[in-house]
Amino acid sequence: MRQKEHEIREFNRLYKEMDDIFHDIALRIGVSDSAFTIFYIICELGDGCLQKDICYESFANKQTINSSIRKLEQEGYLYLKQGKGRDKHIYLTEMGRQFVQEKIKPVMEIEDQSFLALSPEERSEFLRLYQKYVENFREREKKL
Repeated sequence: MRQKEHEIREFNRLYKEMDDIFHDIALRIGVSDSAFTIFYIICELGDGCLQKDICYESFANKQTINSSIRKLEQEGYLYLKQGKGRDKHIYLTEMGRQFVQEKIKPVMEIEDQSFLALSPEERSEFLRLYQKYVENFREREKKL
């Protein structure tokens, strides 16, 4: 196998491995991938964020996020408040806050620690290269 083919395969494998790690974490803590994503983004954006913000941040489709939010609401993890127009603000219940504190925040801390284990130069280079990769991909994707 040529070097560039090997590098492409390795990049794709690593990308998939990270996705699988998060999937396994979601399974271990007893939630779907989309529920994990919702909790994670609420942690980042804060209580009262909008459903459209969660869709934007997660790059997930609106129907998937909406269904997952409804299920989490029925299970007592969160509730919605009407905002302007069709906007709905999402808030964690006490049970939701406890779940986030016990299950989601430790994962976020591991993620932060893993990134911060890189030197400042490595972090900067990683971000620069990954941003370049995403920009190249987006440019080529538009030509499809």
